Amino acid sequence: MAPVFASAIVLSATLGGCAGGDFGRTRNNAVTDDMHRWVGIEATGSVGLKSSEFQLTDLERQLRDQAYPLIEPPHSRPLWKSVFGDYKSIEAPWRQNVVFDRTAYGKLLIDEPHRSHSSRYAVLMDDVRNDILRFEGFYATAMRVTELDRKRAASLKLVSGLQPNERLDASARMDENALIVQWVEQCLQRRVSSYKWALERLVIHAPDNMAASADMLINELASQADAAAGTLVSARPGRALRVGG
Repeated sequence: MAPVFASAIVLSATLGGCAGGDFGRTRNNAVTDDMHRWVGIEATGSVGLKSSEFQLTDLERQLRDQAYPLIEPPHSRPLWKSVFGDYKSIEAPWRQNVVFDRTAYGKLLIDEPHRSHSSRYAVLMDDVRNDILRFEGFYATAMRVTELDRKRAASLKLVSGLQPNERLDASARMDENALIVQWVEQCLQRRVSSYKWALERLVIHAPDNMAASADMLINELASQADAAAGTLVSARPGRALRVGG
């Protein structure tokens, strides 16, 4: 067997084992209905609270699914990263002791090879535009979950024979949902800060008229973040989080 042909077979087998599916998709064995349940568990655990034993409702599951792409650090994603898969659990901001690095996204954007400088602007604008759309969907779900949690809290006084563990689990689930909303709000502030730094560096590295359009998109995302901050849930039971831009 020719060495080149043998190498191709080994490489093909390696890619198949790592990807577990079509190129650009998360490995099949990582995809389940409750694959993002850990988001709520991590949020409550990071502030020393116990997570709820209740099963997730459809809306609560959707809240966690929509939260993950917004709490995952933004970056341009080359094909090889998608092939090998880079899905992972992320620590909640209340558990992180490191200082937020607003320059990381911009440095990656500038350092990665691109065919032209305009493609860097295009990647930045696509990332911001995607965040705007994602947050709109997340916020709509969060509004519905928050409203139902208010009704849940009111119902605790009316339920007959309510067991202590049921009360604890109900309260824990409301805390989970509230903390997830806070987590996304925090990450949105971080994203805006990172995008602003990246655009400032692109302007001095490779000036282009596309910068004006990128700036408008970033300001739109910033307006979303400012308008939504603290409107659904208070800072309970975590701490208020703010990121300078």
